[in-house]
Amino acid sequence: MKKIAVFLADGFEEIEALTVVDVARRAKMQCDMISIENEEVVGAHNVVVKADKKISDEIKEYDMIVLPGGLPGADNLAKDKKVLELVKYFNNNNKYIAAICASPAMVLSAAGIEESRYITAYPGEDFENMLEKANYVEELVVVDSNLITSRGPATTLLFAYKIIDVLGGNSESLKEGMLWNLVEEEK
Repeated sequence: MKKIAVFLADGFEEIEALTVVDVARRAKMQCDMISIENEEVVGAHNVVVKADKKISDEIKEYDMIVLPGGLPGADNLAKDKKVLELVKYFNNNNKYIAAICASPAMVLSAAGIEESRYITAYPGEDFENMLEKANYVEELVVVDSNLITSRGPATTLLFAYKIIDVLGGNSESLKEGMLWNLVEEEK
């Protein structure tokens, strides 16, 4: 069974974290919410979540880490030495790293793994400037080798479905059950 660790720091964007957890669990993948500090983590919109585990070296055994955005959540992740150590470990070992919203700019840059990578993030000069060493693209979800990035809250389902697919799952059956086909038909 594939194992996904979704990092939670105070100020995380709830929809970006919890949608990934929900979709991954629907796909029958182990998806743990990992706090970088306290068992209870307060999101950017004051939703309190009880983490499954606290950050530790055990995360190195997972198949993917997910870095939600949100402010100050992404900033809190970017300032955490253990988070940066694990991001570098996953990158150096060609294990999957998924980041959305502010986290591609803030966390991946703080870890120094963005250079020459194709990356997207929340639109705006601040984040684009943080990614000046990267190849910034304005797509909804971008996959560059072991790195998956996405733009923000509205792209979260697409981001979660892509996570399932790169880990060998089948997002098509999930999309049907979650009525994504109705969204596609509306376009």
